Amino acid sequence: MADAHEYRVGIEWLGNRGTGTSGYREYGRQLVVRAADGRELAGSADPTFHGDADRWNPEELLVAALSQCHMLSYLHMAVRAGVVVTAYTDEALGTMVQEGLGGRFTEVLLRPVVTVADASMADRAREAHAEASEHCFIASSVNFPVRHEPTIVVAA
Repeated sequence: MADAHEYRVGIEWLGNRGTGTSGYREYGRQLVVRAADGRELAGSADPTFHGDADRWNPEELLVAALSQCHMLSYLHMAVRAGVVVTAYTDEALGTMVQEGLGGRFTEVLLRPVVTVADASMADRAREAHAEASEHCFIASSVNFPVRHEPTIVVAA
């Protein structure tokens, strides 16, 4: 039997400007996401949908979750492959198309830049991305492609 894990979060809408949702432009999209232990994350809608640019929107959070999950899976696969990673960054890009009042993601592109300790590790470092992709819990839960275009750099 598979192990089950639960992740609890709460959200609280902060955008009532005094008249609630009396009109589309009459309410704010500000919210707070809280983990079970009380940690907070400031959220809103994308600015295109009248949100605040200085807060995380759900679309950014989805792309961030995919990027973070791939990185964590990758680091594990790197250890298994004997690859010593000394730095890892990613500039992920999610593409969403709006369809009427809704929309959907069509893909997320991960562009990790991985620094390895030795040139002899470069091929294994590149190959570990495919395995990491297969083991990322978030990527295996979405219905759109999550692609990766890694760059491998050898530490100086």
